[in-house]
Parts: sequence; structure tokens; C-alpha cells
Amino acid sequence: MTIKRPSVEQLMSIGTELGMTLTYAEAEEYLGLMAGNLAAYDVVDAEPDFTPPVTYPRTTGYTPAPADNPFGAWARKVTVEGAAEGKLKGKSVVLKDNVALAGVPMTNGASTLEGFIPVADATIVTRMLDAGATIEGKSVSEYFCLSGGSHTSKPGMVHNPRRAGYSAGGSSSGSAALVGGGLVDMAIGGDQGGSIRMPASFCGIAGMKPTHGLVPYTGVMPIEATIDHTGPITNTVADNALLLEVLAGADGLDPRQYAPKVDDYTKALDRGVKGMKIGVLKEGFTAANLMPGVADSVKEAAETFRSLGAIVEEVSIPDHLLAAAIWAPIALEGLQWQMMQGNGMGMNWKGAYDVGLMDHHAGWRQKADDLSESLKISMLLGQYGIDHFNGRYYAKAQNIARKVKASYDAAFESYDILLMPTLPITASKLPEPGASITEVVTRAFEMIANTAQFDVTGHPSMSIPCGQVDGLPVGLMLTGADYTESTIYAAAAAFEATVDWTGGSKS
Repeated sequence: MTIKRPSVEQLMSIGTELGMTLTYAEAEEYLGLMAGNLAAYDVVDAEPDFTPPVTYPRTTGYTPAPADNPFGAWARKVTVEGAAEGKLKGKSVVLKDNVALAGVPMTNGASTLEGFIPVADATIVTRMLDAGATIEGKSVSEYFCLSGGSHTSKPGMVHNPRRAGYSAGGSSSGSAALVGGGLVDMAIGGDQGGSIRMPASFCGIAGMKPTHGLVPYTGVMPIEATIDHTGPITNTVADNALLLEVLAGADGLDPRQYAPKVDDYTKALDRGVKGMKIGVLKEGFTAANLMPGVADSVKEAAETFRSLGAIVEEVSIPDHLLAAAIWAPIALEGLQWQMMQGNGMGMNWKGAYDVGLMDHHAGWRQKADDLSESLKISMLLGQYGIDHFNGRYYAKAQNIARKVKASYDAAFESYDILLMPTLPITASKLPEPGASITEVVTRAFEMIANTAQFDVTGHPSMSIPCGQVDGLPVGLMLTGADYTESTIYAAAAAFEATVDWTGGSKS
């Protein structure tokens, strides 16, 4: 096929955008010189795209009626049966709606992506189906994943399964609500600022953000490649470890993966914590909005670990606060460059690109007024940093990130796990319809004081429930050195076996 050629006038306009002053004659001459390269584009256009085969049958599914969607958490219902046997046989799974399921619409919570249908499955989808899982559909995601609350998605607000009218957390809001509400066994979440751990904390369930690159991101819509993570959300620690066993490992297509170290995570579940060294991170209790009840629950959890034979000590890592600050330019400028200006994929990396997603997502420019307030403020800040500071603060933050990672790594030479509150608060009330921009944005980012750091450093980090404040769950966050998910699971399983977080100790 022959692609559309630029006109002389279009070249002159492009030159103006690039700061060039081209005469008509110069532009015409350049256009003539482009003939060979444009012919190469014709060759690429004529070739079929190279995408993985789809091997498990499915329909396009349907959007459930409100009566069949009690938490507002289902984005799409569709049943895809996996292999006849495997580790996940008998397990039901829901996918966050930024995960590609071929032939099934994907919106990532956004009105501007409506009508997009992926043509290939994400790597993690294939792995789960090969392991015998049954995929039950897609869960509501916050608008392009830019909210730690559950009130920005185009389909509507997601309610906490433990208290209607309260946030389920975000951005994997639907995944956490469906697991916490008992409607599926397992879910896939995504985490760039805490979006697996935040909803897990609010909903009283287990959420693991694995080491950066342990789980392939191929087929999941990116935000910013250096902080993109995907991983398991489950009711139990055992199910979480089981799902990670299926998800983990290199796929040869994701540039985020650099020789990931995979383990048999379920073998760690009975290991216990005797002799384990746990550092209670002092700076993890310094958020201005830390609720006293949250702090008390987490400190009580630390004492539980002590009673189980762990060595528990307070540790200080001042760079924990610096890590929270450097997340902002990385996330905001990075998402604007890759997810928005880069049409969902960006460039300059080898691997599997979703060409259809790039084509469809590019349409946001004609519908920018429809974007969520939480995304708009992120884009405005990100573009300001790119335009006025040439991206230097993104670059400097990435440089400082190496120093910050080294500070945590130094602590991990003495401690197996760092312990702190997942979030400083319990689930807040959902904003009322017509809420101000200030309230919408505040509710979206009020909870990220402890989670975003480990998206920057890439360390594995898990939230499990440890108590309640006024009937709402409190999350306990356990973080380890790179590829020490098994150590985290050992501690989490020991705690889960000992404590009934809803009111007492287990016999």
C-alpha cells in the first residue's frame, strides 16, 4: 500500500513547529529527497503486524447492569476458560481494565479509549490461562490509572465492599472491590504510585507489587516504563503467592525485565519469621495525615512479629522522604511523555508494541476536556516540567533515585523486611457528585505517602490487613530487597495465620 505523502505546506508547518524557517522551494526540495524513505514506509504499511496468537476462545462479553454490579467494580463480564489443568485450575480471575484481553473492549477507565479492542492477550493473561485459570472479565480502573481513590473512572465510582459510599482505593479499584467482596478469587492490579497496595489496604486484602520487571508488563497499557508494575491482588497470602508463581519470569518482550530472579513462592508460606530481622521504618510514620489508629494497628503488628520470634527494631532511612519527592517529576513528566504524548507506548525501546492502542489513544487530543481532573493536573504539571525545564528534573530525579535505592539497599543488609503503614489513612468517603476540582484531586492523591517510593526504587512491597479503625481496614506494608518476594510472603503468611485482623488473635 502507499501511505499518504505530506504536502509542501505540511512540511513547512512541521518545520515551523520545529523552529525552522523553510521557504516553499526548500520544503519542495526536501520533499523530493524524502521519496526513498517514504517508500520504506509503504513497505512497512503493506506488512501484517506481528502479534502473538490468541489460543483460548472467548466472546466480546457485556457490560453488566447496575443490579448485577453491586460495587460498580465490573467494567466487562466475559468468561474465558483456561487449560484443563494447572496451578490455577478452579480459580477465578479478573483483569484490571488496562490489561489486554484479545477481542474484549479495553478502556482503562477512560472515555477517550472507548471502542478500543486489543488483538492480542497480555503475556500474563496467556500465563494464567495456560495455568488453568478462568478469567471472569475486566474490572474498573481509575481514569488512565491516575488516582489512588475510586472516583475518577468513566464508568463511575467504585464502592468499598466493606462500606458503601467509601473509597475502594485506586487505581486498581475494581480489582480490589471484586476480590474483597468475594466475587472472584484473584485479580490483576497495576502499581505506579501504589495502585495495587492502596486498594488492597482500603479493602482489607492482600496486594503485592513485585520487584520491578519480575512480572512482564507486555500487553498492559504503560504509564511510565521505569515505574510500571503489575501483580496479584487476592484475599489470602497463599493465593497471592500462587498467582505470582504463574505470573513471574521473563517473556523476552518487556524492556523492564533484566534477568528477573523467579522463586517457588508458595514454598515460603510455612517458613515462619523466627530469627527474621524486621525494621520498623521511623519515616513511615511521619505523614501529616497519619491517623493515630492506623499507627497503633501497625505498631501492634510489629509486636506480633516479635512474639513470633522475629527481631524487631526501629530503623531510620531519611531518604524515604526524599524518595516520595522524586516520584513526582518521574511520574508526571514520564507519564506525559510516554502515555500521553507517546500515544500510550512511547518509543526508543525494543519489545511488543500495541499499534492499535497507539492509533486509538492518540484521539485523546480531540477530547482532552473529557479527561479526569486527576489526569489533567498530572499532565499540566508534567508538560510544564518538559517545556520549561527541558526535562532536567525528570533526569535529575532518576539520578537521585539511584542514591535513594542504595539507602534502602544498605538497610536491607541488616534487615530482611521494612515494616510501615501501607497508607496513613483508612478509606475515605467518596466525593459527592459535582464535587470541586480540589476535592476530586485531593481524594485522588491523599494516601500515597509511603507507597510511591518503592515504585521508584523497584523493591517488592506488599500490603496485608492488620486491623481496623472504626470498622475500616488498616494496611500493613512489608517491603524487601529486590527479588525477596518469598521472604515477604513468609512474614505475611505467619502474620495472617496468627492474627484475625477483624478483631483478635487466632487460636
